[in-house]
Amino acid sequence: MTARRLLLAVLLVASGFAGGLAFLGHIRAEEQAVAQTPAPSRATTPPATAAAPAPTVAATPPDFSGIAQRTVPAVVNVSSEQIVRRRADPFFEFIDPGGSGLSRENSLGSGVIVSRDGYILTNNHVVTGDGRASLRNVDITVTLSDKREMPARIIGVDPGTDLALLKVEAGSLPAMPWGDSERLKVAEWVLAIGNPYQLSETVTLGIVSAVNRTDIDINDFGKFIQTDAAINPGNSGGALINASGELVGINTAIFSQSGGYQGIGFAVASNLARQVVNDLQQFGEVRRGTIRSMSVRALTTLNARQRGADTTQGVLVWQILAGSSAARAGLEPGDIIVNFNGTDVVEGRQFRRLVGEAAIGSTARLVVLREGRRVELKVPIEQRTQQPVR
Repeated sequence: MTARRLLLAVLLVASGFAGGLAFLGHIRAEEQAVAQTPAPSRATTPPATAAAPAPTVAATPPDFSGIAQRTVPAVVNVSSEQIVRRRADPFFEFIDPGGSGLSRENSLGSGVIVSRDGYILTNNHVVTGDGRASLRNVDITVTLSDKREMPARIIGVDPGTDLALLKVEAGSLPAMPWGDSERLKVAEWVLAIGNPYQLSETVTLGIVSAVNRTDIDINDFGKFIQTDAAINPGNSGGALINASGELVGINTAIFSQSGGYQGIGFAVASNLARQVVNDLQQFGEVRRGTIRSMSVRALTTLNARQRGADTTQGVLVWQILAGSSAARAGLEPGDIIVNFNGTDVVEGRQFRRLVGEAAIGSTARLVVLREGRRVELKVPIEQRTQQPVR
């Protein structure tokens, strides 16, 4: 069956439930050599020794109970109520003509306490639902592992990574220590902790299936850890932790044909999440670079052939505002951007990520194809305008 024929849907795992996690593992075996005592021999026969085949001794799986006991209290339940404007629907117009057009929606998910003074990291879609609500019309309630409920305020959200930072007024909370997601290896043990289907404090075990996933259509700036630890609706915003009990990811999405667990889950890598937390704490938004007043499109085979390119790697400059900094730097509509600061450009999402990660105020070196020849340009990187907490 080809990939096209598979009905793989990306399901953001909050939408009205509380999340959980699972993990598949493998068992290691040890070999232990056992020497045999030489058999008695006749006086005329020199003694001989023979090594018996080494028996295989099955080892027990690692015991993560102590790590779970330490880390579960740092994972909370996040409940969000949004007031949204209803989509156009003749049924509502019939039963409520001239009504306000507003309705209440709810979403449930998980969150991770990342500081003892009450900062909680979760997913943006747990907080905002489908994104139609103004953040000023969102009420957040956090339930701690000791069953205390308290309101939370939104410090900031980042749709580009699907992360959100909340704050509760409490102290001496059980915070999760940060881990280094760059040190994760494929097949390393990980635990997922969350509230799937409103089953609070659920722990599942698995391995790292892949690292640094950026080729999945979830958002523009995410770097994802793929895991086979069970993640289901309600796990969104929960913790992915390593064998040392450190936070290495925020569980965010699953690939599924059924709507439930199929062994392919994704968590935002902790190193990226930590950068987002720092920016949201300092600025209330994530500061990213942009090349202002320019739009790009995917490069098709026809576009490439018309412009003298022999591959479809790169992005096509579609529009540029006259007089903008990009135009003054020499970029033109029809250019094919093939390299950004020494990195070959493959497609649009990768290009947007490269630009977003570039230092604001710096000058980027672009290589473009123009009528079959390579042209090098220097283009300023400006701050990307983002939507503040409304």
